[in-house]
Amino acid sequence: MPAKKTSPHSEANSETLNTADSALSFEDALQQLEQIVTRLESGDLPLEAALSAFENGIQLARQGQLQLQRAEQRVQILLSDEPDAALSPFAQGTTTPNSKPL
Repeated sequence: MPAKKTSPHSEANSETLNTADSALSFEDALQQLEQIVTRLESGDLPLEAALSAFENGIQLARQGQLQLQRAEQRVQILLSDEPDAALSPFAQGTTTPNSKPL
């Protein structure tokens, strides 16, 4: 039985997909997103690989946006004038006055 041929691009895409599904730190998600952008900008990816990379990039961007919203919420609570204000779990879909949902 012949071995399945894989290109470096398809292997990288599957790695990104696997890590995008797990909880990544903001910095790791940003680094992966930058790598995806670089690959897409190179123009060397076949259409399906480019679409897959774009989809993974969108997932990473949304994950990063959520993490930034959570951090913003924590900072706002910490800077509030209420000394007894407690940090509460971030409710998904909740936005702050200056943020836009994706």
